[in-house]
Amino acid sequence: MTAILKKALMGAALSMGITTTAMADNNNSKFNYVVDRFADVEVLRYKVPGFEDLSLKQKMLIYYLTEAAITGRDILWDQNNRYNLQLRQLLENIYTSYSGDRNSADFKAFEKYLKQVWFANGIHHHYSMDKFTPEFSREFFDKCVATLPASKRPADMDGISRVVFDPGFMPKKVNQAEGADLIVTSATNLYEGVTQKEVEDYYAAIKDTTDVTPVSYGLNARVVKKDGKVVEQIYKIGGLYSPAISRIVELLGKAAEYAENDKQRAVIEKLIEYYATGSLKAFDDYSILWVGDTGSQVDFINGFIESYDDPLGMTGNWESIVNFKNLDASHRTEVISENAQWFESNSPVDPRFRKPEVKGVTAKVITAAILAGDSYPSTPIGINLPNANWIRAAHGSKSVTIENITQAYDEAAHGNGFNDEFVPDAAMRELMDKYLFITDNLHTDLHECLGHASGRLLPGVDPDALKAHGSTLEEARADLFALYYLADPKLLELGLIDSPEAYKAQYYKYILNGLMTQLMRIEPGKDVEEAHMRNRKLISEWALEKGAADKVIEYEVKDGKTYIKINDYPRLRELFGELLGEIQRIKSEGDYEAGRDLVERYAVKVDPKLHKEVLDRYAHLDIAPYKGFVNPVYKPVTDAKTGEIIDIAVDYTEEYIPQMLRYSHDYSPLTKE
Repeated sequence: MTAILKKALMGAALSMGITTTAMADNNNSKFNYVVDRFADVEVLRYKVPGFEDLSLKQKMLIYYLTEAAITGRDILWDQNNRYNLQLRQLLENIYTSYSGDRNSADFKAFEKYLKQVWFANGIHHHYSMDKFTPEFSREFFDKCVATLPASKRPADMDGISRVVFDPGFMPKKVNQAEGADLIVTSATNLYEGVTQKEVEDYYAAIKDTTDVTPVSYGLNARVVKKDGKVVEQIYKIGGLYSPAISRIVELLGKAAEYAENDKQRAVIEKLIEYYATGSLKAFDDYSILWVGDTGSQVDFINGFIESYDDPLGMTGNWESIVNFKNLDASHRTEVISENAQWFESNSPVDPRFRKPEVKGVTAKVITAAILAGDSYPSTPIGINLPNANWIRAAHGSKSVTIENITQAYDEAAHGNGFNDEFVPDAAMRELMDKYLFITDNLHTDLHECLGHASGRLLPGVDPDALKAHGSTLEEARADLFALYYLADPKLLELGLIDSPEAYKAQYYKYILNGLMTQLMRIEPGKDVEEAHMRNRKLISEWALEKGAADKVIEYEVKDGKTYIKINDYPRLRELFGELLGEIQRIKSEGDYEAGRDLVERYAVKVDPKLHKEVLDRYAHLDIAPYKGFVNPVYKPVTDAKTGEIIDIAVDYTEEYIPQMLRYSHDYSPLTKE
């Protein structure tokens, strides 16, 4: 939906992979980036520069907010699939107690499977949504289970065995196939015993279509059938996930004691009220207070926020990011937000769909202190919240770029051979070397700060009118806004770039990624399903087709390899503007059929020949398609005499497996009921 620029928008910086295993930190010592590599994943570390310069009060605030963040981990696991928590416990019990040959093929395959499940927060791939296939034998698994005491085996062993070894059982976490019942065929644990039609009818019956300030229906609820009726199970204290939410609230209460100001304290207290009551009105009140707190350096998100993993785009996955403002780097985003009205007023969309007055758009560059829930281990690089359209229109939004994460990707990607393989033009490689980092960040800034905040719905249009295609179209809308303005002379006038040619680096990377290189994340024979990948493919394929007569973009084959050639950058910008206008119309009018047609026509199907070529070329580069992070560890430092906390130290040495096992041991309120 409109908020987090999720994993896919990391773009080529993620796809390029990492060959450099160290970078210099602020003390000129070596900081080891790469933690682990398995399957299609590389796990990295990130630094938290500037933490040492914060006050003790700010550090204590961050400490308790990070504890609250990690505590929500089990909620996401259970939301992703009803077997996930049982299976995780079983796999970890086997792993920690195994006394056989840890170098055997079966054990190595078991370890790989466990690492994949950890990374994805469950049994389905975090991107493709396909269920993992174990490479160890059923016999090995059964023998391992048999060695465990009964207390360490799940109650539903038959269900666990089936979900691991039966490829036809719960094969897809989120199914987006046109014509299917998206709820019945999806393996998420957000629904039980209900069909897509029953859920859509239920919400249609309870929504007040005349309400101009509607709550986010279904955001914090599991929908089930009870005694023949469709009902919601609310996530709250005393409701679903109560043990975890109660502990989160306790830690938020401690954090509130160290709030930087009264506004921030009010934000935390309202969030606590929302968790206690489950009231979506309280969540809206919290969102309004959160948007209004622009004076605090420390900030956070915590709760049920993004709905990408709901096949109907309503229920929010649990997630949290704790951060603090990068004061020096925020100048760029502040300039953009200060000029928000100019960008909106000059947008290439029908004036009927523009906001006549842009309110409360604030933007900053942040340093992530902790990643949790649906933002861990794979994380966003930008945030724009809240999602509610009416709150954004009346009260504004907050937009951030997480620069210590983008910096990590950029530094790590140098020298991995990606540009040499896929960018044949030396002049373009030089342009990308010089401008891709800043244009990547500007793209994120514009996407989050202005793209999601732009435009308006016409009166009476349901925010959920685009249904399953809403996420793809919303991300396309924000991407197109950013792409269009990256080439605008206004950025030169504002001093955000120093060359009128800089935007071409981002245009080339974007089209290359949308048409070709992101295919390395798709298995042969599969469609594109993830919303952000669909978004990029939609934009790129549409521009390729609409610009075909003038050869704006074309494929070029050299020495048997396919490359992208952009012949007319100004015309490409015009095409981006035209598509932006159409997608804004679709959203503003709630034109489901037109939106569905765009997605199904341009965003889903893959050319198998081109796909095979991309996979083969990537195989030679040995670049992991996906990357994520381990978190730093925050440790209170106490005075030897008084026992009082005098500092919070940051430790970057924890490895992937120890962190995952520690989190399961120390932060699992749902598995210890």
